[in-house]
Amino acid sequence: MQTLFLLAAFSIGMAVPFQAGANALLGRTLGHPLWATLVSLLVSLLCVLPLLLWFRVPAAKFPAVSALPWWAWSGGLWGAAFVTGALLLVPRIGAAPFMLCVVAGQVLISVAIDHFGLMGLPVKAANPGRIGGVALVLLGAAWLQWAGRGEG
Repeated sequence: MQTLFLLAAFSIGMAVPFQAGANALLGRTLGHPLWATLVSLLVSLLCVLPLLLWFRVPAAKFPAVSALPWWAWSGGLWGAAFVTGALLLVPRIGAAPFMLCVVAGQVLISVAIDHFGLMGLPVKAANPGRIGGVALVLLGAAWLQWAGRGEG
């Protein structure tokens, strides 16, 4: 089952560069990246609403949200920052360098989040293997940038 979950995550990761490319074109067409961010997030909303109905998801427990830490509300902020960042950066640096830097940043901070058990997640020590994995991802990001010098 773990393999299936990993394949699902890999597949989702494969979709993200398409999102960045589609949003970049949308931003150019609409005249500003922030319009594309808004449209992208509205389309996300329109995709989720039917799923709530289809799966008969019970009503949200809104009274419980008052007990949440402040950072629990930041998911939408980070999503909007990612979409807007992709809109601004992909046309300038390309999809591959952008995505590899995104992944490198995600891996680096994820190991730190795991190591310290931040955001209510279980602690997973940043052992030499995990640190080596982060180093390889960062090296890959640097290599991709170096290999693309002088292009475009």
